Parts: sequence; structure tokens; C-alpha cells
Amino acid sequence: MKVVDARGLSCPQPVILTRNALQTGELPIEVLVDTVTSRENVRRMAEKSGFQVHIEAVGDEFKLTITK
Repeated sequence: MKVVDARGLSCPQPVILTRNALQTGELPIEVLVDTVTSRENVRRMAEKSGFQVHIEAVGDEFKLTITK
């Protein structure tokens, strides 16, 4: 599983890193973010690109698992 650790990064960096990871075609991808804004921006981008997103809260952070 490919992991994108975008904790501590401001948007649009988490979205850009996730988009780059999706372009490799390796699924599933786990994305770690630490803000609601990043969580929603990554989720929105992935779903608009035709992927499914499962979101899990881990303490004050979020883990998004992206699959086809």
C-alpha cells in the first residue's frame, strides 16, 4: 500500500501529493492529513476522479484510504 504522509502540509500540497500518487496507478493509497480542510479537499479530488474514499479519524488526524 502506498502511503502519502501530508501531515503538517497546507493545501493544496496534500491534494497535489495525492494526485501524483494516484497517477502511479498503485492502489490502494493511504493518505494521512491533520486538518479537516485537507481531508475534504483530498476526498473531493479523489471522488471527482472516480475513486472511492474511506475516512477514518485517528486522534486529531485523519487517514483516507483511496480505492477504485
